[in-house]
Amino acid sequence: MNSWGPPRLLDLANQSLLRDEALAIAALRSLPTELFPPLFKAAVAGRHSETLKAMVQAWPFTRLPLGALMKARQCRQDILRAALDGVDVLLAQKFHPRRGKLKVLDLRANTHTDFWNVWSGTGARASVCLLEELRTKKKKVAYGPMEVLIDLCLDEAAPDQLLTFLIKKVKQRKGQIHLCCRKLNIVAMPLQNIEKILKTVQLDCVQEVEVNCTWELSTLARFAPHLGQMVNLTGLRLSHIYITSLISRTAEDVKKLVAHFTSQLLNLNQLQELHLGSILFLEGHLDQVLRCLKTPLETLFITNCLLLESDLTYLCLCLSTSHLSHLNLSDVNLTGLRAEFFQVLLARASATLHHLDLHGCGITDSQLTAIMPALGQCSQLHLQLFWKPISTAVLESLLWHILPLSKFRLGLFPVPLECYMGIQGTLHLGNLKEYMAKLRQTLQELRHPNWI
Repeated sequence: MNSWGPPRLLDLANQSLLRDEALAIAALRSLPTELFPPLFKAAVAGRHSETLKAMVQAWPFTRLPLGALMKARQCRQDILRAALDGVDVLLAQKFHPRRGKLKVLDLRANTHTDFWNVWSGTGARASVCLLEELRTKKKKVAYGPMEVLIDLCLDEAAPDQLLTFLIKKVKQRKGQIHLCCRKLNIVAMPLQNIEKILKTVQLDCVQEVEVNCTWELSTLARFAPHLGQMVNLTGLRLSHIYITSLISRTAEDVKKLVAHFTSQLLNLNQLQELHLGSILFLEGHLDQVLRCLKTPLETLFITNCLLLESDLTYLCLCLSTSHLSHLNLSDVNLTGLRAEFFQVLLARASATLHHLDLHGCGITDSQLTAIMPALGQCSQLHLQLFWKPISTAVLESLLWHILPLSKFRLGLFPVPLECYMGIQGTLHLGNLKEYMAKLRQTLQELRHPNWI
């Protein structure tokens, strides 16, 4: 069947109207609210800057999800300039237009895409976004600062001209435009440049921060006061934080810098996710980090980090890890952890733990055997990963403990030790085939015939 169909009357009407921008702008005074979104979408596609500028001033909803419509870089620049020019005119007016209700300009790329689909007649009719907008139409809007929502990726190697232009507008309209960033990703940029940008951002709006570059501990300590102002932060990801050689930095210096960082965590009452990867200062200082968290975490990733036995013990016993949903300790050596402490951690989180990743942790057969009863109590567990060769007997015992869990969906386990031969650890395919047959029989007995 040919999927081609004739253009809709609505599309033809928009195209006809946009051929004469002056006529299109004049028509906005009497244009039905329902026709604003499809006309705006057509104006973006045709890059009709003057029409866009006028439509921003007359926008009949409180929110304009512009980011979902901006695609190509040059097109993005033209559209953003037109939209901000419209905002500029709107803010300069002493008396706001009777129709214009715009309060939030959303420049995030992947949000509220359903808004445009629904209003343009191409999406499902039931839409939360649509219903919210319909409700706000009937409310009396209190005028105040315009909110501009963005996601920031700070990368010196790929400078963002749109961000530069936006910051310039914010400075020009000081107090009238609030630049609100939900997600902040720092890839590669000198700290002084980051600080200049953050001065223009409402830090209490930031919800997720990712520092995805190599920083020295002193740099993190300098950044910490900005972090402490992000009081609504729910997720923090740090990676590759190193320490200058102890020849130039004493243990006392390290302790002070860690304390400068962790003291700011006291302000983060909404923090739910903490990811720490390749963090060299954690060794001997993990308790300082976790002790400063006010509420229990839902997600904790500590990966590729050196930890002392005292760090691991505190990790298992502290309040912050008592209600975990996701726990990832990949490439953290757990051989020195006493099994009874890990049992306490699993027992306390048994009602909430969904995902557990112990890849590359070096857990021994005796440790694994000791914690199996606690694993068997984790009724919500969905995913579990172990990645160290263990004996066939221990692996089968593990399966008997975790497979009966009603929520269990996927487990990734290593090939048992008995399937290897020689010092080099060459895989013996015959032994592996024999083991797989035995494993299928075990799965059949446990009523999980298709689970491998």
